[in-house]
Amino acid sequence: MTETPAAPKRSAIDRFLNIVESGGNALPHPATLFAILALLVIVLSWITSQLGMSVQHPTTGETITPVNLLSVAGLHRILTGLVTNFTSFAPLGTVLVSLIGIGVAEHSGLIGAALRQLVLAAPRFLLTPVMVFAGVMSNMASEIGYVLLVPLAGLVFLAANRHPILGMAAAFAGVSGGYSANLLLGTIDPLLAGLSQEAARIIDPAYTVSPAANWYFMIVSTFLVTGLGWWVTERVVARRFPDAPKEDADGRIEPMTREERRGLLFALVASAVLTALVLWGTLPADGFLRNPEDGDLLNSPFLQGIVALIFAYGVVAGVAYGIGAGTIRSDQDVIKGMGQSMSTLGVYLVLVFFAAQFVAFFNWTQLGLIFAVNGAGVLAQLQLPGIVLFAAFILLTACANLFMGSASAKWALMAPVFIPMFMLLGYSPELTQIGYRIGDSVTNIISPMMSYFALIIAFLQRYEPKAGIGTVVAVMLPYSITFLIGWTILFSIWMAIGAPIGPGSPLHYVPAG
Repeated sequence: MTETPAAPKRSAIDRFLNIVESGGNALPHPATLFAILALLVIVLSWITSQLGMSVQHPTTGETITPVNLLSVAGLHRILTGLVTNFTSFAPLGTVLVSLIGIGVAEHSGLIGAALRQLVLAAPRFLLTPVMVFAGVMSNMASEIGYVLLVPLAGLVFLAANRHPILGMAAAFAGVSGGYSANLLLGTIDPLLAGLSQEAARIIDPAYTVSPAANWYFMIVSTFLVTGLGWWVTERVVARRFPDAPKEDADGRIEPMTREERRGLLFALVASAVLTALVLWGTLPADGFLRNPEDGDLLNSPFLQGIVALIFAYGVVAGVAYGIGAGTIRSDQDVIKGMGQSMSTLGVYLVLVFFAAQFVAFFNWTQLGLIFAVNGAGVLAQLQLPGIVLFAAFILLTACANLFMGSASAKWALMAPVFIPMFMLLGYSPELTQIGYRIGDSVTNIISPMMSYFALIIAFLQRYEPKAGIGTVVAVMLPYSITFLIGWTILFSIWMAIGAPIGPGSPLHYVPAG
């Protein structure tokens, strides 16, 4: 008589995350939930307006009061904005345009062949850190990470006989949870630096903040996030998602055929030509893809048009592979690939429609501003020691990020409060900006207010049809907590050592003269 093997004993963390997932998924369908939340925001706007809640804007001094959407004017705004809320929702166009190009690459067989080659060539144990690191690096232009890397990570792990959600979680943790780590500067750096500089000039009218103000800290953070993401994936999340069924009895992946190798060669040559063209437009100081006014690369058509480049690479490489492998024989095959990628987005479009209404309503009511200003005021009154105060500031930012998804919008509100306060305590604006960026990053992956949260749910539903908000939160919560603790410790060590956090960026502020 064969004994039934005992079920593996679950740890307390596993049981807790199962409760989080079950509780979250017991909620209605994500689209329904966003619709309910939108209605609740309307009701809450009426309640807060009736209570006379208000705060003073820290920059303009203007009194901010809730905007009542449960009124005639509010009804008019809802009716006239319903369509534009949906069509102007930031991730929508990004996803649609990107997937048209990616659809060609997938339909031609390029993606499947390239992933098989990657799995055959790379050691299995390195897939996880590679995905986290790639996610961190992709956040220079975050659309690449969300719309391309996260779903590809699922396919890579599936090809390696590992659960696809495990790979998607690792990539998502790097892309979104590691948003403030990178080896290179991105578009967010000059944006935040400009806001920090304006806030610093409340105290010191001549103070300047460089876009590279946090670069040294970001470089070290890249390896920290990669290591922590690797550890969480293998030690925590992998327990909840055992390896996927093997493709055959002995688990080997079929080797590449001659046609596939020829197709990959064609795709490589075509991609190299396109890359050379891109480099021609970006490397020279007067390159045609740089900012035509000042030659800047960070604020240039190159980075602003990164979605168009995703589309171009998908089409060019996909068509080249299809010609070489014999999978594309006419333009009809190309159009068919584009159409197939669109046909999978039905549920996502419905979800985005209601998510867009919720985000728009919440912004209209100004409730996010009111909550953030009140939280900032409480923290400013605590008068805690430096490291403790910054830890509290990081935690406050992490909590505020659950209500306000935009990094620049939150910093535009919080910088005029905290930068002058910390400058008066002897801490530089650059250091305060680092604390903000840590808090802003770590809860991205568990915040429904994050613009791409709905897209991540749709990706997970490809492998777990019943996946919902609870699934995403339960999967990503260990990353969020670990990143928060690990990054705060690094920040504290950096403060204790006193090393510069970027080129010409000290930790302490010393008034001129």
